[in-house]
Amino acid sequence: MGENIFGVPPLPEERAHRSGEVADSKKDPSPDYARLLRELDDLTVIKNGQVAECLYHLNRINASGWWQLGKRLERLFLKPTRAVARLFSRAVSPPAGAPCLACDPPYEEWIKTYDTLSDGDRREIKSHIEALEYKPLISVVMPAYETPEKTLREAIASVRAQLYENWELCAADDASASPKVSAILREVSRLDRRIKWMRRESNGHIAAASNSALALACGEFVALMDHDDLLAERALYEIVVELNAHPDADIIYSDEDKIDDNGARHSPYFKSDWNPELFLGHNMISHLGVYRRSLVNQIEGFRTGYEGSQDYDLALRAVNATSDARIRHIPAILCHRREGAENGSCSETQSGRCVASARHAKRDYFLARGEAAEVEENPFAPAWDRIRRPVPTPAPLVSLIVPTHNRHDLLATCIDGLLHRTTYSRIEVIIVDHDSDDPETIALLRRLGADERVRVLPYRGRFNYSDMNNMAVAEARGEVVGLINNDIDVIEPDWLAEMVSLAVLPQNGAIGAKLLYPNGKVQHGGVTLGAPWGPEHTHINAGRSEMGYFGRLVLTANVSAATAACLVLRKAVFDEVGGLNAVDLPVAYNDMDLCLKLRARGYSNVWTPFALLYHNESATRRKDRASRKVDGFIAELEYMRSKWGRAFEHDPYFNINLTLRNPCFALACPPRRIKPWRAAARIRELPP
Repeated sequence: MGENIFGVPPLPEERAHRSGEVADSKKDPSPDYARLLRELDDLTVIKNGQVAECLYHLNRINASGWWQLGKRLERLFLKPTRAVARLFSRAVSPPAGAPCLACDPPYEEWIKTYDTLSDGDRREIKSHIEALEYKPLISVVMPAYETPEKTLREAIASVRAQLYENWELCAADDASASPKVSAILREVSRLDRRIKWMRRESNGHIAAASNSALALACGEFVALMDHDDLLAERALYEIVVELNAHPDADIIYSDEDKIDDNGARHSPYFKSDWNPELFLGHNMISHLGVYRRSLVNQIEGFRTGYEGSQDYDLALRAVNATSDARIRHIPAILCHRREGAENGSCSETQSGRCVASARHAKRDYFLARGEAAEVEENPFAPAWDRIRRPVPTPAPLVSLIVPTHNRHDLLATCIDGLLHRTTYSRIEVIIVDHDSDDPETIALLRRLGADERVRVLPYRGRFNYSDMNNMAVAEARGEVVGLINNDIDVIEPDWLAEMVSLAVLPQNGAIGAKLLYPNGKVQHGGVTLGAPWGPEHTHINAGRSEMGYFGRLVLTANVSAATAACLVLRKAVFDEVGGLNAVDLPVAYNDMDLCLKLRARGYSNVWTPFALLYHNESATRRKDRASRKVDGFIAELEYMRSKWGRAFEHDPYFNINLTLRNPCFALACPPRRIKPWRAAARIRELPP
């Protein structure tokens, strides 16, 4: 069957397993066979990617001059060197999750290695296209206005170079003063009858011009293209492959990057899979965005008055007219956005107008859904937005659960923040005391228990974080519960109102917060799954006001999971999924398991940067855990892998072209994706 894309031969049992699958499928053909095989391929690539990343870093370590010097010193001074090394590593080791620039290859090198087609690739793509059952006509819709000749010719050439040939280009010249635009469109339409064009009698701006181009379209799907964009030669092929796998898709979008006038690509945006909350912060569908034409017709195309954000307005209305399940993401760079062209896009030349149009479109979006929400300027990124939902009236009672053991200093600060520095007033605080024996802590608990908003529940026996919280939730009177570590301290007083406003939405499960270390660096920006050593917090050690990867630190977003150091959700959904797993996950990963259970029930987990708190990261964990920390960690990690399988290994909100090593949003080497033409070739190679 040959090697996989990492050069690793398939295991004998893998070959035997697949051969058996093929034999079984011939006896009893199943429409699910191809899907199952694709899933097996996906999981194989994920595992190979994890192994490859580990090997990559091991090789870099082995090649390090400092490492080699250390090995020589170890041979010369074995015992003293080990002792010194232990002390030295504690003193100078980099912070957990700090970006490793030496391991992040330049984008141009990554392109050469992982994003450049060979002649063999093109042959395999052509073979795959021939084998596809569904080959819809795709109409590429392109408005043009005063486009420089070189730019327009290159944009059109990128369409004509498509490996998938069942397309049409529908272009509208928006009454350009220069005759060159119409002359070029006339010329290329004569060379290729798949190119349609028209010239508007008067300049109507981009929304009207886009509608004119759209009126020429006959395809089942339309791909939106700016007059200075360049499409990757496999772009439409990838779209059609996705449609063959998901024929009910209404919206498909891809990753993108930028390209300068010298043809150098840069600034890749490797996007999340469909992420409704992140989409409301900025438009993640455009470039390349593809829509079912009947859906575009249903919402009556582009709207004038939204120029500058007409694509965003179209996307918002299209999203409202379909369902999340029919929105698909292709994790590949399929569109290169021109930067620095003579006649730049509106987003470059009239940013204020674009921002205003986008906010107008979002207000319409919520109005159409019957949802109350305010669209405000994002305080961290004025060109993007913050969506502020209201807290219901009357506000629900929130039960904040704080497990603790001694450390009266941390507990006093935490409870003071909850009771006196939080603007949301309808709260009760349930302190779960795990055998505290410090006199000052006991005295503090007695004083706190005198407050009518505070209850202290004793907990005896071995540490079991899950059981402690489950017990407290059972006692909670609130409609909403918050799991709070005793080393949390309030920064922004409206943190809880923000989290409650999201938690009460019926589609949402767990709501996570932005947590900072005491030094002001980011401790928790959401959790990413899939690293071989277990789930990781994103953006660790970033600055408090840093934007993060394409705004991921300043925009509310859906996430696979969030830490229970500060986690808010409705009590009903906590109970619905059985709470925390006190049997198999008494210490670690119980919050990850809870979040995955919520996702499995159809709920969305959300992380918000507008709930800001400090977190000392489990400063009071019991000493009796130290002796079983490693064994417990491994056992609970293996339990999660066994229980959740691919859901624990693949994070839909973290692009497979990005490394999992921190995760610091650096490029993955290699990416954790099997290219569709190579997957098709592997299927063809299976023995009869």
